[in-house]
Parts: sequence; structure tokens; C-alpha cells
Amino acid sequence: MNHEIIVAGKPSLKYAKDGTAEYLKRLTRYGKYKLTHIKDGSSEDVSKRLYEASEGTIRVVMDERGATPTTQELVKLYNKWEMRGVKNISFLIGASDGHTQQLRDDADFILSLSALTLMHELALVVLLEQIYRVATIKRGEPYHRD
Repeated sequence: MNHEIIVAGKPSLKYAKDGTAEYLKRLTRYGKYKLTHIKDGSSEDVSKRLYEASEGTIRVVMDERGATPTTQELVKLYNKWEMRGVKNISFLIGASDGHTQQLRDDADFILSLSALTLMHELALVVLLEQIYRVATIKRGEPYHRD
């Protein structure tokens, strides 16, 4: 499955840049993972750009109001998408004001990394780590421990 993580704005904090680079490097062993930065702006503008950039993919909208699956449940969701023949998936991290209701309504899945609101840079690193964790579980590697 091809993955694209589409984010409004670019990380400016060192830990976020380093963490993003580290997990993208690790993920190269497991498939195609692309990080795309789009121009930040209002919730409406960013949601429109995210929608357009994710055309033709499974859209996973990152939002604190979304589902909070365990890592194993996320693996099962990936397996379900693969069984359906899904080839492309996009994870959408929006503007600081969040996503529009329309984008959430158009999402295939709304994922929350925490009930807490996370700053975009931290959410990006946490998301990449979880995608990496899912990849290692699917490959049968010992990174994840139950």
C-alpha cells in the first residue's frame, strides 16, 4: 500500500524535524511512504487543499474527535483495507483550527492519536511512529510488545 502523509505547514521544531526524518527513514524498508507539506492557512482553505491532494485515496483524517483504536486494532484496519484492494492511503493533518466538518464527513476514517489535542508537529511524529509500528507488526518483527 502506498502511504502519503499530507500536513499543513512544515515542522519548525528540531525534535519534530528529527523525529519525522527518523521514522521516514525507518519506513523505507516497508513500502512507499511520502510526506507532503501543503500551505497552511484557514481551516476552510487547508481542508480544501487536503481534500484535493488526497483525491483517489483512502482518506484518514487526523482529529481528536476520531476513533482511538489500539495499535492491534489499527493493524486489523490496515488488513481490512488491504483485503479490499486499497492501493493508496492518505493521512491528513490540518490547520491549527482543525478540519472542516465537510472534510470529516468525506473521510473514510477519522483517527485520533489521543483525546488530548496535539500540536501538529507532535501529531506528525506520533503518527509516523504508529505507522512504523503497524509495519513492523505486519512483518512479524519484534518492535511492538503486547
